[in-house]
Amino acid sequence: MAAPEESPLNADGTTPRIHALVPAAGAGSRFGAEVPKQYLDVGGRAVIEHAVGVLASHPAVAGVTVTLAPDDDRFGELALGADPTIGVVAGGDTRAASVLNGLAYIREQHDAEWVLVHDAARPCLDHAAIDRLLEAGLASPDGALLAMPVRDTLKRADADDRVEATVDRDTLWAAQTPQLFPVQALLDALRAQVEAGETPTDEAQAMERAGARPKLVMGSGMNLKVTWPEDLVVVRAWLDEGSG
Repeated sequence: MAAPEESPLNADGTTPRIHALVPAAGAGSRFGAEVPKQYLDVGGRAVIEHAVGVLASHPAVAGVTVTLAPDDDRFGELALGADPTIGVVAGGDTRAASVLNGLAYIREQHDAEWVLVHDAARPCLDHAAIDRLLEAGLASPDGALLAMPVRDTLKRADADDRVEATVDRDTLWAAQTPQLFPVQALLDALRAQVEAGETPTDEAQAMERAGARPKLVMGSGMNLKVTWPEDLVVVRAWLDEGSG
């Protein structure tokens, strides 16, 4: 899809300063591969190269920072590793700690007002989804995130994995990324919660705990996070079809 010719504006009409952050310090243990899932090959490129590339190529995104595990020796072997516009900072033991490290780096090194936090294992994001998120999120003081209404019937289990109840799905959404928030607000929220020993599962939860109500923006079923081996089969098929 062709990139939009004009960058979106803040609610007050000014041009936003947007930076992207990709936490990639996780080992992806659930996937069970010999290498972290963000480095698995999809269409001749690593999963993380797809995820970072779509952000870096969007006209509204001024720069991208990636957080890596201290012992990561793979990122430097990618073309991204030699790109001077891609910043690298050490991650932490949890996603929240990694994002916090990345935000501190962005605050120190870049004049950014907003941050787009995106999973390294979501390689099928496109510019259209980023456009929708920016349009809604920049008009929301509490930020926004891509998400999808839940389609499946949901069951709550008891301790023995027996059905305890069927959950009403009418108001439930499955969160995706990117998630868009003011840099300082997200930094403050995460710092307070990490220092208190809390571990929010995503940036939206950190903002929620700080009293914010982020906007839900329609994502895409193709914006799949590679979590299980079968997910890799699906994203390879999608990306092969898109390049065909």
